[in-house]
Amino acid sequence: MLQAYSASHVFTGYEWLTDQVIVTDQEKIESIVPKANFKSKIPITELGNAIIIPGFVDIQVYGAGGKLLSAYPQADTLKLMHDEFLKTGTVLFQPTVATNTLEVFKQSIDAVRTYWQNGGKGVAGIHLEGPWINEIKRGAHLKEWIHSPTIQEVKELLEYGKGVIRTITLAPEKVSEEVIRLIQSSNIVVSAGHSNATYHEAMKGFQLGIPMATHLYNAMSALQHREPGLVGATMNSKNTVAAIIPDGHHVDFFAIQIAKKVMSERLFAITDAVTETNVGPYQHHLNGDKYESNGILSGSAISMYQAFRNLIDKAAIEMEEAQRMCSLYPAKAIKLEKKYGQIAVGFTTPLVVLDRNLVYKQIIN
Repeated sequence: MLQAYSASHVFTGYEWLTDQVIVTDQEKIESIVPKANFKSKIPITELGNAIIIPGFVDIQVYGAGGKLLSAYPQADTLKLMHDEFLKTGTVLFQPTVATNTLEVFKQSIDAVRTYWQNGGKGVAGIHLEGPWINEIKRGAHLKEWIHSPTIQEVKELLEYGKGVIRTITLAPEKVSEEVIRLIQSSNIVVSAGHSNATYHEAMKGFQLGIPMATHLYNAMSALQHREPGLVGATMNSKNTVAAIIPDGHHVDFFAIQIAKKVMSERLFAITDAVTETNVGPYQHHLNGDKYESNGILSGSAISMYQAFRNLIDKAAIEMEEAQRMCSLYPAKAIKLEKKYGQIAVGFTTPLVVLDRNLVYKQIIN
């Protein structure tokens, strides 16, 4: 069903438009027309002195509403996550499962597949964060499941998760070149993370085609003056993009500013958000405005809208670039920039409505 919305300002992801009418049809943008030229008889929903922007995209998030996907690997959990995220403008997300058993990974893959089969929206695919990581940089990941994979193990998981696994985080120094190439041959995005790689080990991984790093600065070898580590390699590799968590706990906002100056559009936001839970091996408890597991920082408590505001208000990033960091750039990172992250004909809705002070108001379809 065709619907029309009018607002004083539209930020497309690339440019500002004024006094436009956006027509949507079945969760896609049908047309964008200056209001003065709009001749259709479709009733217009007037949004007044508001700003319409592309919906937010979060490619690393573990749960919501008291349910982690790893603890409740069911389609209902994904629906709960989608419903919760829509409340603050996140229209596409990549549910993430931290280092776990093969059984839990398979159950989570099944949950995504069932969710899609039942018409579920907003899930880009699954992000497996581990278990092929470095235990030295495991963070809150459980040590007992961390290991380097065999070719057979990788083949089995890739076959089971065909069409569902979109991203795998691994430590490049712990995984063979053959394994990296095998994962890439399945059109899966490999991300370097939870890694103690030297600068040269990290650069070798990037030269093999690893395109991304998981939560820059966190759980990775640091930038030191005699050993630049994975942080330095990520910043110095011109084709590598990186996620960052702008909650003020995982990364200092001045460190975000520095990374942004070096990496420009190669840096984007994730929430790394978890939820309060007493179920399963990963139990997260809210401590102020962050989550901890066994006393270790284990995930954020922010939404992508809060990430967007933090980038503007606390990292001094311009609104337009902060918006792209929370929408267009993460969509590009997982190869979905032709559907998400822009306001253009053929792109996907919902869209986000803000007031002129950038206060979140609603989403529109």
